[in-house]
Amino acid sequence: MTAEDRLIRPAAPADLEAVAGIYAHYVRHTVSTFEETAPPVEHWQQRLDDLAARGLPFLVAEVSGRIVGYAYAGPWRPKPAYRHTAEHSVYLDPRHTARGHGTALLEALVAACARTDLRQLVAVIASPGNDASVALHRRLGFTEAGRLAAVGHKHGRWIDTLLMQLTLVPTPTTPADSTAPVTPADPAVPGAGPTPSR
Repeated sequence: MTAEDRLIRPAAPADLEAVAGIYAHYVRHTVSTFEETAPPVEHWQQRLDDLAARGLPFLVAEVSGRIVGYAYAGPWRPKPAYRHTAEHSVYLDPRHTARGHGTALLEALVAACARTDLRQLVAVIASPGNDASVALHRRLGFTEAGRLAAVGHKHGRWIDTLLMQLTLVPTPTTPADSTAPVTPADPAVPGAGPTPSR
């Protein structure tokens, strides 16, 4: 497989049946996703539309007319202060792994995200069992940001999640469109105020 044989391009509605099929494999047979029921094609159309409306990328890898993988970046959290951070996903047809498609997709996704107003990319990787994904992210510059122990239960086992993060654009200062800094609830007590729900 050479780079010339592979096309990385924006996803189109005609690709979504293949996307749904790829994801369904991981839902049913792995702990890579915490979903337990594979979503229908309509779910993927809604996601494609939502990401397009937000200006966020949804890419597919095509080889000889066949969709062999996909990647997209979506909101990390719904609260508005997270708007410069995205969580991304990369999935490959299990018959087309270890051929460079994952690397090509993630490289293209990072480049596409860097052209937006995003500053941080976050991967949430089920662990253990996803060594290839962890290695891929490390190769592309992601670093481990933390681990949540036993937060998922699927196929009779407890699963951790590993958080990996890539800084797209250094942010030494507050983005220009941010609101004023938050001050403590009681100025006399630094840091006073309720514990926030993030």
